[in-house]
Amino acid sequence: MKANLSRPRNLLLAMVAAAVLAGCSGDKPETLLASAKEYLAKDDTKAAIIQIKNALQRNADLPEGRFLLGQALLASGDVAAAEVEFNKALELQYSKDAVYPLLAKALLAQGKFKKLTDEISPASVTTPAAKAQVQTALAGAYASLGKSDLAAAALGAALAADPEYDEALLVQARQKLGSGDADGALTIVDRILKKSPNNYEAWRSKGDFLAFGKQDKQGALQAYRKAVEVRPDFVAGHASILGIVMSQNDPEAVLKDLEPLKKVAPNHPQTRYFETQVAFMKKDYKRARELSQQMLKMTPNNPRALQLAGAIEFQLNSLVQAEAYLSRALQAAPDLVLARRMLISTYLRSGQPAKALATLPPNLNREERDGEMLAAAGQVYLQTGDIKKAEEYFAKAAKIDPQDAKKRTSLAVTHMLKGNADSALGELHSIALTDKGTTADMALVSAYLKRNEYDKALKAIDALEKKQPQEPLAANLRGLTMLAKQDRVAARKAFDQALAIRPNYMPAVANLAALDMSDKKPDDARKRYEDVLAKDPKNVQALVALTEMRAKAGATKDELAGQLNKAITANPGEAAPRLMLIELYLRSNDPKQAVSTAQNAVAAIQDSAELVDALGRAQIAAGDNNQALATYNKLIGMQPNSPQPHLRVAAAHLAEKKPGEAIQSLRRALDIKPDLLEAQRGLITLYLQDKKPDEASAVARTVQKQRPKEVIGYLMEGDIAAAQKKPDAAAALYRSALAKFQVPELAVNLHAALMAGGKTAEAEKLSTTWIKENPKDPVFRLYVADAALARRDLQAAEKGYLSVLQAQPNTALALNNLAWISSQLKKDGAVAYAEKANRLAPDQPAFMDTMAMALMEKGDFKNAVDWQSRAIKLQPNNGILKLNLAKIHIKAGDKEPARKELNALAALGDKFPAQAEVAQLLKTL
Repeated sequence: MKANLSRPRNLLLAMVAAAVLAGCSGDKPETLLASAKEYLAKDDTKAAIIQIKNALQRNADLPEGRFLLGQALLASGDVAAAEVEFNKALELQYSKDAVYPLLAKALLAQGKFKKLTDEISPASVTTPAAKAQVQTALAGAYASLGKSDLAAAALGAALAADPEYDEALLVQARQKLGSGDADGALTIVDRILKKSPNNYEAWRSKGDFLAFGKQDKQGALQAYRKAVEVRPDFVAGHASILGIVMSQNDPEAVLKDLEPLKKVAPNHPQTRYFETQVAFMKKDYKRARELSQQMLKMTPNNPRALQLAGAIEFQLNSLVQAEAYLSRALQAAPDLVLARRMLISTYLRSGQPAKALATLPPNLNREERDGEMLAAAGQVYLQTGDIKKAEEYFAKAAKIDPQDAKKRTSLAVTHMLKGNADSALGELHSIALTDKGTTADMALVSAYLKRNEYDKALKAIDALEKKQPQEPLAANLRGLTMLAKQDRVAARKAFDQALAIRPNYMPAVANLAALDMSDKKPDDARKRYEDVLAKDPKNVQALVALTEMRAKAGATKDELAGQLNKAITANPGEAAPRLMLIELYLRSNDPKQAVSTAQNAVAAIQDSAELVDALGRAQIAAGDNNQALATYNKLIGMQPNSPQPHLRVAAAHLAEKKPGEAIQSLRRALDIKPDLLEAQRGLITLYLQDKKPDEASAVARTVQKQRPKEVIGYLMEGDIAAAQKKPDAAAALYRSALAKFQVPELAVNLHAALMAGGKTAEAEKLSTTWIKENPKDPVFRLYVADAALARRDLQAAEKGYLSVLQAQPNTALALNNLAWISSQLKKDGAVAYAEKANRLAPDQPAFMDTMAMALMEKGDFKNAVDWQSRAIKLQPNNGILKLNLAKIHIKAGDKEPARKELNALAALGDKFPAQAEVAQLLKTL
């Protein structure tokens, strides 16, 4: 019955549609384009787009049609599609004077600054209006790339072409605001509005100048409202209004101002974003999650949308999903501070302090404004056990906002660092009692631990536990404190308590496993991770930890690969085990398998920049540099605001022996981050190789200007002179720098330059003076000892390394070298030195080799073979280790295993340089 009733209605709809189509079919493309222009004049972009597409259906190669479609799409906010249409218009020979200004705007809006500056030339347009528009867009692009001189020149050219061009004047006004001249910026924008009172962009700019230059939010709000009054569908204007209203933390007021936006752009991503924000503000996280899913369908890669979605999942304690969203947000926009802070908090809450540490911003030591980030860094270092750094960052955060409880905490830490320990601890205790948060409690714990006041630390942990009874953090901190008190039984009990609260809390699991390992119970340690996996088979941290344990136990490549493949099968969307598997194959000198694994990984997790990077490194290892370049160019597209992909491209060019292209890539990295040391070092190296010392020195002096309180730029300049075999010039530069920075690296380099210049007496005087004035500095002493060892003066080297140990008793390198020297001099103590070196720096093949050779000299061949075999498992392609193993077998009288090792080395031919020694040893068998 229902079907019969619906037939007449469906038939009617079909007849209406047919009539409409019949009506349209008679219109010529020219008529449709004329209609579209009328709609564009009325700012009715939707109707214009329909008419233009109808025209293009009849003739897809209409140059004006492509241009008008690009214009309409640009006006509607679809800038990527607009770029495509403008390029089609150019292919069809449409006027560059018409296309280039709008194409430049589209590129600028997408953040394609380099493409804009490389491909859009003002020389390609002829009319003053077109030149003004193109030059204005170029000014914006150059400014975004950090090229202020070029930006100023482009803006000057724009105003020279058309002194009254509103957009150029607005850019000029923004520049004045950027230099701190808010009044000058407002004067320019008022001049624009006087002649163009309906310029909604100018009204919005005035609002920005008032809000950010004069801190006049009410005045800004009036200007923004005027912008949307002039153009009701001006989404950016509505967004500016909502940005101010939202800062007042009044969800109802936001809803009131959101209604006009919903009327004019109900399905616009900005509308959905603010709807989601309102739900988040009202703590309606379930509704916020629903809206965020709709928002992400529209803009799946928008970093701010991902940031908001991550914040929602964090509040819902959905930490895995929060991590996924926030990681993607940071990949797209590495400078997104809130996303970074929240990702750090997510890692800390989920018990992943190592990941939190890796997520801290690279420029953290020079950060002077973001107190929240500095406080977060303090918490990260506290949880990773670096009490000194925890205090340092709590102290830095204090300078930002002394009235905030977190900042008051940091201020108390500052007082402590200045020596006012008792009053500072009192402040912290007072804050901890009155503040519901835990920052002061954690700072108090770190302060007491730093002072070795463990009983007081335990009381502070008790207070923290009362605030967070359902969190395992306090119990884990108690365990770390008991470890510091050498009470391993109580420490185990505390870590077990943490696991009773949250059974898979990985910091406690890792701490207990470390205790097991130190108690020589590797099976117990392994079982802990296996127990975690029994409850949570997809726990990546446990899977990775098990793999690392098996690697240290000497598992083969195939065994480790099997374990990692299990982790990948359990967590196909997790990058960490895939990265470990790629690294395993690279370390095992199996680049072909590394490439295959990386390709599978990228196919499975397409938005992981780390995996794309790993694929590029594998391709370079396999000698496929062209493919690596293509991979790294993809990485540039994924991370357009990150300099790292350009560094990788430079490495690929170097592998292809193309230093010129490598230099260009390093410059592109510096366009994005002008103070990137890695790129600056690379440029200096390449300039020196290309016999361009002046360019290298210019880079070093740039570093000095960027980092006036750091020694690195001055070291670079001295190193450049040293590399040119100019020891006197290098010595002068090092000496000048040493007057500003009393750092051992400068003293070492100055000493080396003096020796290279034949000024031995002056070098000896420097050595004596430096050691006398810096008795606790091991760096210079280690340099002196290493120099003696290099010239085979074993007596002087021994004396030097003993001097190092006087200043720093736990310097593993000095202990290792002393072990080798003692063994060579047939002195007692070689094994004891080697044992301590390996205890301080475990799993170092070079140190294990020293231990094995010391045991050999002592006649303990069984243990010598065991140590050397374990070293070879860690570095299976190290021929020297295998040669030394053969020597141990020979000295033990075991000729067959010695012959086996030596024959394998002989088969390597030129790939192993010590063939003469191999041949000589074979003759003795």
